[in-house]
Amino acid sequence: MAYDLEEQEQLDELKAWWKSYGKMVSGAVLALLVGYAAYQGWHLYQGKQAVEASSEFQALQVTDEKDVKAIQAKAAVIMDKYSSTPYAGRAALFAAKANYASNDVKSAKAQLEWAIKNAKETSISAIASLQLANILAEEKDYQGALKLLEAEHDAGFDGLFSDLKGDVLVALDKKAEAKAAYEHALTKLDAQGRYHVLTQQKLEALG
Repeated sequence: MAYDLEEQEQLDELKAWWKSYGKMVSGAVLALLVGYAAYQGWHLYQGKQAVEASSEFQALQVTDEKDVKAIQAKAAVIMDKYSSTPYAGRAALFAAKANYASNDVKSAKAQLEWAIKNAKETSISAIASLQLANILAEEKDYQGALKLLEAEHDAGFDGLFSDLKGDVLVALDKKAEAKAAYEHALTKLDAQGRYHVLTQQKLEALG
């Protein structure tokens, strides 16, 4: 097939450009395809992990609450094998509750600490912080409790954090600061909820 002079010049320019940049373009396209395949593979893996973790968590939930060893073992598998899923944090909370009920406070604290640091859901991390702060307050580690309650957390739990902070401050005989904490809690808690009523009663008790 014959080309006119202008077409031939364009072909020559294209050949020269490809000779200079063809390998780089091919490499970029290949890298893009490899990256896309890896991205798709990762999402498939994550989906598989989530399905398996969900099944494991359901099995954990129906475990006899008195069989603490079984709960610990099942929760440990989820926390270790499926730590990238939301179920790991939930499993840590579930195990912490069982351990606390069986008076294994040390294990309960360890699982709550794990959930605070590793939970994928901010709500789970916040609940773990509240529960651990409550345990620390029971142990009279008031400064440890306050440190947790003053740390960054899910804003949806502001009312509960301030309410518990007020309780800790009352225990420290810091009534003015406790009143301020309760007053702040009342602005965050559901006005029609049970916690709002309890917090109001605590505030009134301080005079």
